[in-house]
Amino acid sequence: MKTSATAFAPASVSNVASGFDIMGFALESPGDRVTVRFSGTPGVRIAAVHSAGSPLPMDPALNTAGAPVIAMLKDHGSGHGVEIEIDKGLPVGSGIGSSAASAVAAAVACNELLQADLTPQEILKYAIEGERIASGAIHVDNLAPCLWGGFVLVRGYDPIDIIPVRIPMGLWCTIASPLIEIKTIEARKILPASVPLRDVITQTGNAAGLIAGLLTDDFALIGRSLHDVIAEPVRAPLIPGFHRLKAAALEAGALGCSISGSGPALFALSASREIAERVGCLQGRVLDDLHMERTVYVSCVAHRGAHIVE
Repeated sequence: MKTSATAFAPASVSNVASGFDIMGFALESPGDRVTVRFSGTPGVRIAAVHSAGSPLPMDPALNTAGAPVIAMLKDHGSGHGVEIEIDKGLPVGSGIGSSAASAVAAAVACNELLQADLTPQEILKYAIEGERIASGAIHVDNLAPCLWGGFVLVRGYDPIDIIPVRIPMGLWCTIASPLIEIKTIEARKILPASVPLRDVITQTGNAAGLIAGLLTDDFALIGRSLHDVIAEPVRAPLIPGFHRLKAAALEAGALGCSISGSGPALFALSASREIAERVGCLQGRVLDDLHMERTVYVSCVAHRGAHIVE
C-alpha cells in the first residue's frame, strides 16, 4: 500500500486570445509539484508550502491544492487522514495557471495515493474545487490542458466537454511575465457584463479560425485569429508596458501575442523555437527598460499533462 504520492502539473496558457474560457494549452515547464501522504491525524492538513513567493492559505479548505483533496477523500478516502506538501514552481497570480497546477497536481497525486483509478474527466471534477477558490467561478481552460496536456477546446460547460485539438509541428510559445500579481477573481470583475453583437461575431470568427489553423497547420491563419476584442482591451491596462510587449513580440516575428489567462503574463506563439527565443529576448528588454523584475519562458506546447513523479 502506498503511503505517499507526488505529482507534477505544468503551467498552462488559457483564453489563447480569441478563446476566452474555452481554450488552453500546456507548457513543458515550469510547473508545480504536490505530495500527498497518509497521516495518523484525521482530516486534511497543509504540511508545507515551498517557494510560493507570496503567502498561501494554510487552511486546506481555502487552498487550491487542499480543496480537491478534501473532496476526493470524502468520496474515496474511507476515513484516511492526509497531509499535503506543495512545491510552487509557478508564481502566484502570474497568469500561467498557478492555481490550476496546484489543484491538478493535488488531485492526480491523491488519486494515486488512494488507488482510486479515476479517469481524467473524474479527476477534473475534483480539481475544479481548487480553481473555484482562486477565481470564484468554474472555468477549466487552465485545468484541462494542465491535466490532459496539449491544446484543448472546452466545447461546453453543462456538461463539461473537453476536446483535445492537434497542433502543428514546430509551434512554440514565449511567456513574458512581469513579477507582479493579478488575482483572477479581481480580473474577472472588470470584464463587461455584456458585449456588442459585432464583437461577438468577431470573437467567434477568430476562435473558429484559430482551431481551423491548428488543425490544418496554417500558421498564417493562426496569426490572423489570435485577436481578443472582449477581455484584452479591458485587462491590458493592468499590465505595465502591455502594448510595448505585444509590439516587441510581433516585431520579432511571432504569429500573435495576447494576455495569458488573467495576466500579467503575455504569451506569444511562434512558428519555430528560434523565433520564440527572439521574442523572449525583445520582450525581456522591454521589461528591463521598464525596470520591472521579470521572468521569460520559452517552451513548445507540451503533449504531456500532469503525471506522477518519483
